[in-house]
Amino acid sequence: MTSAPATDAASQTRLKCDLLVIGAGSGGLSVAAGASQMGASVVLLEGHRMGGDCLNYGCVPSKALLASAKAAYGQSTSAAFGVAEVAPTVDYAAAQTHVQNTIDAITPMDSQERFEGFGVRVIREFGRFVSPTEVQAGNHLIRARRVVIATGSVPLVPPVPGLETVPYETNETLFDLSHRPEHLLIIGGGPIGIEMAQAHIRLGSRVTVIEGERALGGDDPEAAAVVLDALRNEGVVIAENAMAAQISGEAGAIEVKTRDGRRFTGSHLLVAVGRKSNTDRLDLAAGGITPSKTGIKVDAALRTSNRRVYAIGDVAGGMQFTHVAGYHAGVIIRSALFGLPSRAQELHLPRATYSDPELAQVGLTETEARARHGDGVELARFDFAHNDRALAELKTKGFIKVMVVKGRPVGATIVGHQAGELISLWSLALANRLKMSQVAAMVAPYPSIGEINKRVAGAYFSPRLFDSVLVKRAVRFVQRWIP
Repeated sequence: MTSAPATDAASQTRLKCDLLVIGAGSGGLSVAAGASQMGASVVLLEGHRMGGDCLNYGCVPSKALLASAKAAYGQSTSAAFGVAEVAPTVDYAAAQTHVQNTIDAITPMDSQERFEGFGVRVIREFGRFVSPTEVQAGNHLIRARRVVIATGSVPLVPPVPGLETVPYETNETLFDLSHRPEHLLIIGGGPIGIEMAQAHIRLGSRVTVIEGERALGGDDPEAAAVVLDALRNEGVVIAENAMAAQISGEAGAIEVKTRDGRRFTGSHLLVAVGRKSNTDRLDLAAGGITPSKTGIKVDAALRTSNRRVYAIGDVAGGMQFTHVAGYHAGVIIRSALFGLPSRAQELHLPRATYSDPELAQVGLTETEARARHGDGVELARFDFAHNDRALAELKTKGFIKVMVVKGRPVGATIVGHQAGELISLWSLALANRLKMSQVAAMVAPYPSIGEINKRVAGAYFSPRLFDSVLVKRAVRFVQRWIP
């Protein structure tokens, strides 16, 4: 990387580098660290917090708050284990301190100092294109051989009349609350809304989820129903087909009116209807970059319409998950650094909702598989109620089902204890086009929840072995002749 003092009045600094990364979230950090350690000169731009949404407002704080909620819930639901139940005394501010402590423990891994130690030039400014080959960041004008846009996404705030007149939270502000909401209204029944609903009901709030269509509508309906029933049993009110039409009130007394005339009142409002790609500051037109309805238009190699510029993670307009951004980083490093062909695939990318029970999916759902493969789809299923470890821990709600075509899995749905952990095996299977026979060949320790993955593979083969007339005839024939 080279730099030279500028001669203009603004004392602009001009930089040249091999790779310019815009955005220090999970995807951008992965690209910057990998490229720099492989010998490329790298400049990294971040105008806000290092670590991006996941560390500061998303994955990390939400899971920390869920952990506090789980501890509280365990105190009041222990009688079946022979342990006296007590009403938990929840210190909401202390729970939020646990959230911040968790963020603080991870922050050094994403810090400016750490990445400067890798040799990355970190500039704490937002970047915008001023031409197809140059990006302005503060008083720096940067020309790079390749540019990676990794600016992520921000909460989508819907244009509901009256919303601008009342105080409301998004995932970017929720974890700053120091007092527990008395009654939390959540507009949006997707993963964020459902996770925060369960966290707050367990921490002592009343909670109402207001969903315009079907809660967890992007997931397998049968699996989603298991999660939603669990939340309703804990006291969460889930109103579906309830499109918000008008919001009014003030702090502590907020009302949401829906199109069909229903009214919901609460003390706090969380807006969790989705996310939008973070492109407003970039001036894509100046960079010769074509936007899309969901972010930036990219091809299978994650290249934009400007062939020197890539877009990864949320801003690429596809699946919005931290692990997807990390996967994208690996895809483009192969292309940008080594000039090798590299394409992003989606079939093996898992997703999970960290409710209790958890809900996870990879590949095609049952509906999607039948739409694509018709009668060629076979379904293998195994229930948590038949797993010995789940019985011991009273975690019997849920099931796994695997969609199989010509002996190979094309998708897996898991709802139940540790579903987010269990789904990884099926991501491996899809990524490597494994057969069900190869999954069945693995050995899982007994007793473990992980046995569910092996048992569902066994369920796929059971009819072939135990219901087959040919197999039974073969066994009888062999038994007559072996010594």
